[in-house]
Amino acid sequence: MRAITKRELKAYFTSPIGYVCVATILALYGYYFFQVLMLRSSSYISNVYSTMFIWSMMIVPIITMRSFSEEMRNRTDQALLTAPVGVTSIVAGKFLAAFAVFAIAMVGTLIPVAVIGLFSAPEWALIFGNFFGSLLFGAAMISIGVFISSLTQSQIVAAIGTFGVSILLLVVDQLTGLVSNPVAVKLIGWLSFNTRYQPFTKGIFDISSLVFFLSVIAVFIFLTARKLESRRWS
Repeated sequence: MRAITKRELKAYFTSPIGYVCVATILALYGYYFFQVLMLRSSSYISNVYSTMFIWSMMIVPIITMRSFSEEMRNRTDQALLTAPVGVTSIVAGKFLAAFAVFAIAMVGTLIPVAVIGLFSAPEWALIFGNFFGSLLFGAAMISIGVFISSLTQSQIVAAIGTFGVSILLLVVDQLTGLVSNPVAVKLIGWLSFNTRYQPFTKGIFDISSLVFFLSVIAVFIFLTARKLESRRWS
């Protein structure tokens, strides 16, 4: 798994994808943090993360679109599948590499926060809650994106599919107003990524939300591994 992760991470940064994704996220965060400096109030820092949240989720499909689609398009997936590595290790390695790119960008956003903290007293619980929640949400979306990438040879289709799923998961809780069945309403609320993310934005470390996101990651890594397993035997 470590070899796969290193290989994929190197591939991200030997092509423009890794640099462009990280630079785009940091540039957008930098713009909003500049506005915080102009307002001269550290209380707006948590608003930066909430504003940037949707932008970050739009960049995740770009990070994951090449995971398996590129391998299939270039016919290098067969060499990968016949390597003496388990399919779960292959999927986990690709997931960790994609998540590392996202995490590098998110860690970079803490630099202006630290600078602002030298001159003020920001609410660190809210800041780290937003940061940690964004990492979890991003990791869950990356696992879904890697799975969608394993279904098609087209990187564009993989990116659009992941983007569509991310938008659906962001607005699914709004469907509760259209449903009258209390069981369905409860189910939608349970599946809503946004509902699970909200406690972290308030500085609350919610164990159930943590378990939920980790479960989503595990399920989609498992599904992707099974998809690869079927391709290996075919």
